[in-house]
Amino acid sequence: MIVRAVISDSDLDVTAHLDAVSAPEAGAVSLFVGTVRDNDPDAAGRVVELEYSAHPDSEKFLRAIAEQVDRPDIRIAVSHRVGRLAVGGIAIVAAVSSVHRAEAFDIDRDLVERVKAELPMWKKQIEHDGSHTWVGLGSVSP
Repeated sequence: MIVRAVISDSDLDVTAHLDAVSAPEAGAVSLFVGTVRDNDPDAAGRVVELEYSAHPDSEKFLRAIAEQVDRPDIRIAVSHRVGRLAVGGIAIVAAVSSVHRAEAFDIDRDLVERVKAELPMWKKQIEHDGSHTWVGLGSVSP
């Protein structure tokens, strides 16, 4: 298994992710690109920007999540942005190559769901009027 896992403060390159998982034995590549949308059920108004913050060891956590797949015949490239992103900006890219498409789809979806649930990352959601809410903080007690 080959894994590329990166937390980046610059734009994510989708083509670089595809290149990282390219292999002659791969019959399928599944690609997920998560972008910033202009709405959220918890937002009072239109979302104009997200600001992602991450734990200092987030890249290690991201790699560990990807490595838990533990399959010798796959390649994984996954990256998440930190910093400010406007609507339409790419927040996460996950590419998985495998011999068969079903396996690539399943692993990619699982990977993205685990990253969203387990990666120590938080987002500040900024609305059109300048107000903001934090997402992903969990419960905070005084």
